[in-house]
Amino acid sequence: MKHVNAIFYKQLKDTIKNPAVLMQFIIFPLLAFVLTFLMNMERMTNDMLEALPYGTDVDMVLANMNASMPNMTTMQATVFAGMGLIPIVASIIAEDIEKKSLRFLSMAGIRPTAYLVGIAGVIMFVSLFTSAAFSLIAGFTGLDFIIFTAAMMSGVAGSIVLGATFGIMTRNQQAAAGITMPIALILGFGPIMAQMNPSIARFLHVVYTQQLNVVADYLTIGGVDTPLWQSFGIMWANVALLGLLFVLVFRRKWSIE
Repeated sequence: MKHVNAIFYKQLKDTIKNPAVLMQFIIFPLLAFVLTFLMNMERMTNDMLEALPYGTDVDMVLANMNASMPNMTTMQATVFAGMGLIPIVASIIAEDIEKKSLRFLSMAGIRPTAYLVGIAGVIMFVSLFTSAAFSLIAGFTGLDFIIFTAAMMSGVAGSIVLGATFGIMTRNQQAAAGITMPIALILGFGPIMAQMNPSIARFLHVVYTQQLNVVADYLTIGGVDTPLWQSFGIMWANVALLGLLFVLVFRRKWSIE
């Protein structure tokens, strides 16, 4: 526990001193707020209803709009959890490798789990505020607020472990950015494409960012086949498998070097 605390406080200080990293936790909810304001559903609905011919089934039209209209807040939340965090975590660890900090920690007997928990603790701590901001912008209250924030943090955990694994595999920050960006784009924008293509949705069903999107749909439009317990189970199964992969990669890399 002493090692975890030391890594946590070291990384927290480094993160606070890095405005480029902090901005990543602000820009996505800010963009969600702006897009939600621009795509005011009530205003758009009123304008459209005025143009409908007499006798149109308004309830059916509204139901179809709610099902097809993307929720800008939950969309940006998925992009943040999937695309925004993976390069950040990979870059943090790659920087430790560049500066030889990780070698020093390894020689000092720091376990890979302690290192990962220390780094992850900082990202999770900062991401909690971002996740809560997304929930508020989306208009979730009460139990829905807790469920969506918990789903966001589950997605954040998956991206942290995946980003850490990629970071361990690289030797510098430039290489970390190059290797993580394609994967981050798929995980961040894949669930958005899945909303328009059922085949992509079936393919991504076992991926944690897709299940975050499923939870968002459950809370906003309902009618989702996957129950909440299953979505959370899939997300944390992802975290467990990726965590095991991180430990294996960490031990293999530092036993060789």
